[in-house]
Amino acid sequence: MGKADFGLIGLAVMGQNLVLNMNDHGFVVAVYNRTLAKVDEFLAGPAQGTAVIGAHSIAELASLLKRPRRVMLLVKAGPAVDEFIEQLLPHLEPGDILIDGGNSNYLDSSRRAHYVESKGLLYVGAGVSGGEEGARRGPSIMPGGSPAAWPHVQPIFQAVAAKVADGSPCCDWVGSDGSGHFVKMVHNGIEYGDMQLISESYHLLRDLLGLDAAAMHQVFAEWNQGKLDSYLVEITRDILAFRDESGQPLVDQILDAAGQKGTGKWTVISALEMGVPLTLIGEAVMARSLSALKEERVAAAQLLSGPPVRFEGDVRPWIDDLREALYAAKIISYTQGYMLMRAAAAEYGWQLNYGGIALMWRGGCIIRSAFLGKIKEAFDRNPALTNLLLDPYFQSQVETAQTAWRRVVAKAVEVGLPVPALSSALAFFDGYRRESLPANLLQAQRDYFGAHTYERIDRPRGHFFHTNWTGTGGDVTASTYVA
Repeated sequence: MGKADFGLIGLAVMGQNLVLNMNDHGFVVAVYNRTLAKVDEFLAGPAQGTAVIGAHSIAELASLLKRPRRVMLLVKAGPAVDEFIEQLLPHLEPGDILIDGGNSNYLDSSRRAHYVESKGLLYVGAGVSGGEEGARRGPSIMPGGSPAAWPHVQPIFQAVAAKVADGSPCCDWVGSDGSGHFVKMVHNGIEYGDMQLISESYHLLRDLLGLDAAAMHQVFAEWNQGKLDSYLVEITRDILAFRDESGQPLVDQILDAAGQKGTGKWTVISALEMGVPLTLIGEAVMARSLSALKEERVAAAQLLSGPPVRFEGDVRPWIDDLREALYAAKIISYTQGYMLMRAAAAEYGWQLNYGGIALMWRGGCIIRSAFLGKIKEAFDRNPALTNLLLDPYFQSQVETAQTAWRRVVAKAVEVGLPVPALSSALAFFDGYRRESLPANLLQAQRDYFGAHTYERIDRPRGHFFHTNWTGTGGDVTASTYVA
């Protein structure tokens, strides 16, 4: 008879910390790792004196677990997950639960859910956010997959997850098949957007206003006390105060070439496939790609010129403008992320709880912020809300901020400092609020060269027309477009 409540495979940093978190909450965890030495090192090291049990084979791990068995994989996304599923299946029985807690692509999770269910088992694809500290002290957990699995994993997941002020856990059931990992993917895309917006703000403070790291530390410390209160602003504050062994700000010594793991790119690809204008996150991903061209940029800097970067006047009002611009652009980032989740829910038949998702992100995860409480309130006011910009709170905030936002973007353009995320967010806002856009000309062009047809403003939607623009094109048309 098994004695462990939970099994976990993969003892890298996240796995170890999550196991210790579960142990703290009174759950007995059995652990396994492909490199067996890691099991023994963990038991003799961080897990010494705990109730954690080590296993040296998949069969042994399965034998240690109470029914229904709950086994979580925290291994590198991709083929390794499929390999472990195949190794586990012979040792599991109908009703047992397989959980993937890695950064898997949601399409892989959907495929795996259907495959595992076909074997009589249950599957959970759970997005886990918060890094090693979150895993140890309380992450945000976004589980989706087989609905019948939720009652069996809910007590453990909600016990170890981060809690908001009223004690609510930052974990709730998301929906069927790959929805948990989809929500985590959107979380990561928003994370890319937030980080790029903060980096652009830092760039303007440094290169336009000429502030040093100590002065910028004070700015971000002040911002973190107001409506920008968030984990990413908080760590930016701390980074700017950190000194290296020579006493210099460490941030000044770090090479400006960004890396990426791919989840931001997945978010943008998904948006392109679903036709959602996820412009800000797209620019955030591209900005990382541009930063990686360090050697080319160094060479280009010697050949390509731009306007002088100069600022005259009082910096204080401008810092206030930048705070407003950053907040307004942040609203756009989340607006676009929620648009993508709504499109995916329609595409895959998911019943997503949008306010609940904001609550899951309130604590434990990288994008946690006071701001998410406002999103929860927006969906409490109107569960059928189609766009965050249509909520009274967010509408008023963007209306209040937009004059400052425009001044910031205009000044950045004037002096030649790139602000792709701040400016694309503003362009989206201006496009979304316009009753009329120039796509009528675009449709005329498409019909002219490709007979792609168009709709008319004086006829009902869904009626398509073609014009023989040259007098020689004839009346044959291409298939109608998707709008």
